[in-house]
Amino acid sequence: MADEVTVPLLPCASIDDIAEFYRALGFERTYRQTRPNPYMVLRREDLQLHFFGIPDFDPANSYGSCLVFVPDTGVLFESFAAGLREAYGKLPVSGIPRITRPRKRKNSDGLAGFTVVDPGGNWIRIFPAKGEDADSSATGKLAKAMENAVVLGDSKGDDKQAARILDGAINREQDSAPAVELVEALVYRAELAVRLGDAERANDLLARVAATNLAGADRERLADALANAEDLRRAQREA
Repeated sequence: MADEVTVPLLPCASIDDIAEFYRALGFERTYRQTRPNPYMVLRREDLQLHFFGIPDFDPANSYGSCLVFVPDTGVLFESFAAGLREAYGKLPVSGIPRITRPRKRKNSDGLAGFTVVDPGGNWIRIFPAKGEDADSSATGKLAKAMENAVVLGDSKGDDKQAARILDGAINREQDSAPAVELVEALVYRAELAVRLGDAERANDLLARVAATNLAGADRERLADALANAEDLRRAQREA
């Protein structure tokens, strides 16, 4: 058969907190009940998510997750980010809820995915609908370390180990790595520091990014990383 539809069913502590968060992402509530059990349906165009409430549910211990495949992750990220900035006054990059930026992941054929962690602790993993194979091959040592760190930090949520990998690689390669690779690594390491609650380390890394001399072409290539750096600075100022 064709035209089958699969809808994820995700846990949460409060369906109303979930509704408020997803409203910022452009979703609308199409169904809500509180008895005999809390249940809610949210929709954004063709994307549909269902949630059920559990008393005393701890989002930090949630294993809820789903994959979402979309035509353009960059466009969707910018839409989500705009809504979150309006709702929160900044982009939430640490804690629960939070959002990561689109990054190529070597464990996903080099496709650039991002993750939304909602108030229920559910990981909504968003990737492009696969067309042509993406280039997942990094060449420099620092770029390869970055790939490994992204898998650990963004895919597995192991921010501590991701930070260790990047710290070692940055220390070894900072004098020889291309400026683009170094800045990308510094910005991601700063993001990891924010997630880990290490404000001093994050500020030091962001200062290094700001002090790095970049050619015009490099700035173009680093547009996403530099935008991320600015979001991190704003998050640090407002923490």
